[in-house]
Order: sequence, then C-alpha cells, then structure tokens
Amino acid sequence: MKFNVDVVRIRENSIQLNGWAIGKTPDARITYQVEDGNHRPLDFRYVATRRDDVSQIYFGSVIDREFGFDIQFPYERGKDYYLVVCGEKRRVRVKYNEELIRKRSSVAHKRMQKIRDLMNMETARVCLDFWKENGFRALVIKSKHKLQGIDNDYDYGEWYSLTRPSEEELKRQREERFSYMPKFSIVIPAYKTPERYLREMLDSIVAQTYENWEVCVADGSPRGQSSERLLARYAQQDRRFKYVILGENKGISGNTNAAMDMATGDFIVLADHDDTLTPDALYECARVLVEHPSCDCMYSDEDKMDMDGGALFDPHFKPDFNPDLLCSVNYICHLFVVSHNLASRVGGFRQEYDGAQDYDFIFRCTEAAGEICHIPRVLYHWRCHKDSTASNPESKLYAFESGSRAILAHYERVGIEVEKVEKGIDYGIYHSVFKIAGNPLVSVIIPNKDHSADLDTCLRAIEERASYKNVEFIIVENNSTQKETFEYYERIQKEFSNVRVVRWEREFNYSAINNFGETFASGEYLLFLNNDTELIAGNFIEEMLGYCQRDDVGAVGARLLYQDDTIQHAGVVVGFGGIAGHTFIGLHQAENSYFHRAMSAQDYSAVTAACMMTKKSLFEQVGGFSEELAVAFNDIDYCMKVRAAGKLVVYNPYALLYHYESKSRGLEDTPEKVARFNREIKIFSEKWPDILKDGDPYYNPNLTLRKSNFALRDLKKEKIGEPYRLEI
Repeated sequence: MKFNVDVVRIRENSIQLNGWAIGKTPDARITYQVEDGNHRPLDFRYVATRRDDVSQIYFGSVIDREFGFDIQFPYERGKDYYLVVCGEKRRVRVKYNEELIRKRSSVAHKRMQKIRDLMNMETARVCLDFWKENGFRALVIKSKHKLQGIDNDYDYGEWYSLTRPSEEELKRQREERFSYMPKFSIVIPAYKTPERYLREMLDSIVAQTYENWEVCVADGSPRGQSSERLLARYAQQDRRFKYVILGENKGISGNTNAAMDMATGDFIVLADHDDTLTPDALYECARVLVEHPSCDCMYSDEDKMDMDGGALFDPHFKPDFNPDLLCSVNYICHLFVVSHNLASRVGGFRQEYDGAQDYDFIFRCTEAAGEICHIPRVLYHWRCHKDSTASNPESKLYAFESGSRAILAHYERVGIEVEKVEKGIDYGIYHSVFKIAGNPLVSVIIPNKDHSADLDTCLRAIEERASYKNVEFIIVENNSTQKETFEYYERIQKEFSNVRVVRWEREFNYSAINNFGETFASGEYLLFLNNDTELIAGNFIEEMLGYCQRDDVGAVGARLLYQDDTIQHAGVVVGFGGIAGHTFIGLHQAENSYFHRAMSAQDYSAVTAACMMTKKSLFEQVGGFSEELAVAFNDIDYCMKVRAAGKLVVYNPYALLYHYESKSRGLEDTPEKVARFNREIKIFSEKWPDILKDGDPYYNPNLTLRKSNFALRDLKKEKIGEPYRLEI
C-alpha cells in the first residue's frame, strides 16, 4: 500500500486532509479512520475523489477509480489527532496537531515532499524519453531547472489562497454601487452536462458580489437527457435565470447562439457549462467598465481546477492585448466579455469553426473593438478532465484544424497575406508564415572590433546558408588593433561584392556606431546584427521580414541561443531586474516554457538589437538609436520609440540563431564603466518612467520581476501592482 497526504488545512474548528492511497492493484480496498489523541474513533466527513495523475503514474493508464480522498473532522487547539489508513493487511497512523502541521508547512518540508513526489517510475520514463530525444546535456539542464523549481516560495494553491479577496473585501464589493451598473448576460451552452458540474457553475454565479446579471442557458442535449429539472429549479428561485431546451444538439456554436438570443444585458459573458466563476468576477468586470467607458471587449486571467473542484493549478497569467500572441495561440480563452452591441455586429458564433468557435469569435470581436481591456486577476476556473483540450490537446485534433482556419480568416479580414498557418511546438500553438512582398534589399549592419574569425562565421553563414539572398553587409570597423583584422576586411570585400567595410574612428558608442552604419545602407530594411552570432534557421531573414513588412510592425527580434542550446534571448520585459531583461534565460530550447511563450510569436515591449530588423524609414523617423545611451539599453530605448510611434515590436522564435555573447566588448568591470552603466540606467528611467511605474503591458503583474522564467511573484518581497525597481 502507498499513500500520501498532499494538503492539510486548518480552519477555525476543523482539519481538512486531501491526498490519495492505492494498493498493489487498482481494485485493492483502502479504508480510512480518524482517531483522537487516545485512539478513540471520531466522526469525520469523507469524499472519494479521482486522482488520474496517481493512476497514470502507478498503473500506467487512467483507470476509472477514485484513489483520492477529502477528509474533514472537528479540531480543537492543543489536541492530537490521527488519520488511520488501512489496506492490504497494513494499518498506518499519521499524527496531526498544530505544531506538526506547522512543521509540515515549512519550506524545508515542502522541498522534501516535492523531491519525494518526483521519485517514481513516471519521472524515470519521462527522463529517459527526453534523454533519447535531446541528449544527456539537455537532460542535465532540465533536471537542474526542475530541482531549482522545488525552491519556489509558493505552490499555486497556497499563492491563490493568499491573494484571493477576503470575506471582508467580498462584503465590501456587495455593498458598492458604481456610477454605471452594466447588466451582464452569462451565456452557457449545455450538452449532456453532469448535474453536479452545472450546479457548481450556476452556484458560482449566485455567489457573485455584483448583482446586475442574468443567466441564459441553451441545452442541446437529446430528449430525456437535458438538465431541465435543475434549470427550472433555479429559474423558480431567481428570475435572473433563463433557459431553453432545444430538443436537439445544434453544435456548440448553435447552442451558444441560442443562449445569446435570450440575452438582454449590456455585455455578453461566455462561460462553459462545467466551469466556475470566482465570486468577484462580475464585480471586476463592472469596475473596468466604469474606469474605461470605451471598453467593449475584455478578458481575465484563469486557472484550472481538477474534476472535483478541490484543487486549483496551472494558472495562466496573461499579457495585455497581444495580437500576435493571439495569432499563435488562443491565449484569451476565459473569461471573455464583449458588449452586446459588438457581439451582434460581428455575428455570433459560426458553426464552420466548431472546435475553435470561441477563437474565431474572439478574433472578430477584437478586430472591431474600440478598446480591449485585460483584468490581471484569475476570475475563471476551467475544469480539466481527460477529454478536455485543457489537459489533452490530441483528444480534439479537429479543434486545432478549425483554429488554423480561424487564424487564416483573421489575416484575410485585416489584409495580411500569409503563405500558411501550420502547427507550432504543440497542438494549439500556431506558426504563421507570411508572404514576402517583392524582393526587398536587406542591409545587414554589423559593428566589429577585431574578432575577425567570429565575424567571418557570422557573415559566411548568411552568405552560404541563408535562403534569402538580396542582402548587403555594412561592417562598421570600430578601432580594431590587430593586423589580421584589416587583412580580413580586404579579403572578404574581394570575395563578396555585397560586403562593405566603413570606419568609425571615434570612441566606442554602440548607438552612434550603428547610426553611422545606417547612413551607408541602401536597403529598405535594416538588420542590426552582432558579430558573435551564427544562423541556425536558414530562413531567419524571411521569418523576420514577413513580420517587418506589415504596416503595424516596427521592429522584429529573433530567438537567440547560447552555444549549449540554452536561451539567451526570447524577448525583453521592461522591469526585469529593475530596468529590463531577457525572458527565459538559460532554459534549454527543448524545455517547455511558461505556456510555450518562448516558442510563440508575440508582441513584446522590446527585443535585443543583437539581431533586430526594422524599416529604414521608421529608423530615421524616430531618430535611430539614442546616442546618450552609449552601451546599455539603447536597443530597449529604440523599441520604446517604435512603440511610441504606434508600431508593434514582435518576437519571432522561428528566426533562430546562436549568440556567442559579447566577445567584442569587455565587462562593466571598471569604476568608469560602472558609473557609465548607472548613468544610462538613470537616462532610461527618466525617458520612460511610465512603463517602469505602471509595469510592462506585455507581462503580467502577478509574475515575478526577479526571475526570467515567469514564476509567481514573491508575495514577501514584491507587492502585486508595485513593480520591483533596482536601487541605483
């Protein structure tokens, strides 16, 4: 027999235990008892729960058995209690009292528990598969990150319990009256819904602190299998509940449209029949509408809950509206709210996109919206089961094919030409390949000081292995001292007619050097490139050019790897480390990043100029690189100027190169260099105070600024809504 108690919660007068137990076979009988300090039996509440994770690990497949338990019993301070687990001729007692529970909640205990949780055959199998596919070095890196994750300050369930609204806050919300009290119509398509799940959804609406709402349920279940009795009971108790029994299944789009037809509210709220809303969901939506009167479309963060609704996990903390991320994945999903007027104008759900009908609807709404708002709070719990795309994407392959067509339709409506939309790193992650208009000249600008071997590797890789050929190279010679460097310049210009070396003869200033190089460029597009880079993807120029040609895009960055195939650059978040930093540094390219963000094309506030493409006309319009930023933050500053001009900055992971990292310039290791670095921090901070004060719109305030891996914000050190700033 094996068992584990995962969660212990003390309430005012009770203890709740969540865990699991199994025998040698799935049919082994396990029983539970609760005893007081003198081993006398106590009454307790017991609920059996599914634990598909346990089933998968110990029996190799998901088995229709309830291996989990939820046990609750009365508790008095200072007294001892015992949980007794019996099975297969074993009887094990686990002691509980206030002191022991406090110890088991300590960081050290949690760390050991996490290590024990990893010690199973499923972990060994996953490691072996990863080793075979990616090699031993990649496995070592991934294992290191896994073990580092053990030291995270919070499990999500604990973090959520510390950040959700208190009962006092919920009471205050119930009493608050806004100057504008919009009516929300929560539309729910139902089909063969388990009564318990539908009841939990409806009860979560009844529990809302904001009261101006109605519920519209359209049940498309076969005759005799509808939820009419349950729905009628709610409708009799509260006139805000409305429903229609369709008598046939019209598909998820048809059923949703039927629910929408009943709506009389100012705003439509989309909800699934087996999920739940948080008590403050509609209050938060109403508050946003009061603060943003022109908002006609909004979405929130979300998480997942297990089938029994007892455990929350996998929170999705999203960026503010990110159109290119939306074209990579339906990151908006839940909770989605749209004005009734806008929903009517775009035409409701379309049956030909069933499986991705919400994705198509979200595209059409966001295309036509006046203002799109994001609420950085979890307002929706998405129930996750084995047949749901929430846990098993391959169970609904047709949904991803529909999603591809939804993206193509979006591009067609907004006038963007694409070659294809194909599967990305995983099902539900899409890779858009854009058509290149014409054959424009790309000017590759590379500053160089000595290191001619690195420069040759960089340049020759593009000449010989890049698939895009209409390029010119502007090598900006920057005070080299080695004779071999100048000999190389002579040779390379003779070998390749599209290479030109120009001389910068003043002190080092990265911004000024690149601005100087740009004056010699003849191309319509500029590709700023470090001399210590080497292409991996032969089509990296096309990948960058496809985005850069769009009218709404001003700069495009690439995914850069260190020599050991770990990430050096995958976009920039303003606020990391106090000013700005790269995302997912050190993550192996074979590892999964937060919601696959490292492998999803998306908009960021900035990208690195180690490999950055921009339009020459825009570069000149915004004044190029700011020369008062001689070394640091000049590329971030340029991207900020691009965004201030109303253009997007895109990170494209499919433009892939190695970056051997700063071989050409020394470290900031002298008092003069440190003083200059601090001076440039001050310049950047004074130029762009709002984003440092308010936070990066492409990064969620619930995530930490101290690490690059999108971990939960440390509640002890970083208050939500108050960006961490570096002391200068």
